[in-house]
Amino acid sequence: MISYEPLWETMRRKNITTYVLVKEYNFSRGTLDSLKHNRNISTATLDDICRILDCRVEDVLIYIPNDK
Repeated sequence: MISYEPLWETMRRKNITTYVLVKEYNFSRGTLDSLKHNRNISTATLDDICRILDCRVEDVLIYIPNDK
């Protein structure tokens, strides 16, 4: 499973809110909803997030293995 939990900490550290993402960077609310619920996003969106936050992929997501 992919978790976007690191994203929220990175945003807090960089003082960027979801409001700023929507208003200043034209992020869709649907994309933010996908992130909040650990649903799939495109690599283009991941690239945008890393560019906006000036961070690495590891600062946005983490892989958590499924216990199967």
